[in-house]
Amino acid sequence: MEDKRLILRFKAGSTEALCRIYEKYEGVMLTVATGLLNDVNAAQDAVHDVFVAFAQSPERLGLTGSLRSYLTTCVANLARDRLRANRRPAERSEQVTPEIDERTIPLSRAIHDEELRQLADALAVLPYEQREAVVLHLKGDLTFRRIANVQGVSINTVQSRYRYGIDKLRSLLNGEVEK
Repeated sequence: MEDKRLILRFKAGSTEALCRIYEKYEGVMLTVATGLLNDVNAAQDAVHDVFVAFAQSPERLGLTGSLRSYLTTCVANLARDRLRANRRPAERSEQVTPEIDERTIPLSRAIHDEELRQLADALAVLPYEQREAVVLHLKGDLTFRRIANVQGVSINTVQSRYRYGIDKLRSLLNGEVEK
């Protein structure tokens, strides 16, 4: 319900509504973009570019579904376009580290950072279509139907990509498959 009010206020010209939308969805969009691009700087650029385009066209916004899903789809499409333009796999230029409570003991922080690095490395090994299905479903909270629309394939194809991606991640993280 809050999203509908935010959209109405945004369309009426409220900069506060735009700021609230940014605050609410920037984190999930950055997580999705980082998972797809495997580069924190490129992910930040993608998120900001989506929001600039979003902010410049309130009158064209004909949103019928979830605002989160819409913004996540926009970021995924931009990430795919940028990867296609580069024609090479994105390389990670910066470690992805979540915010950790400073009171956490150093050993716990080191373990968490190492696990996160291993997950990022494993995601980078996946074929892009599988990585996109896994990231959009788990981090973007998109349904398989929505991912199928984004990717332009059937739901069965998306479910297969997701399943194969998850299986490969399990194998990689359990040390069963060589990188």
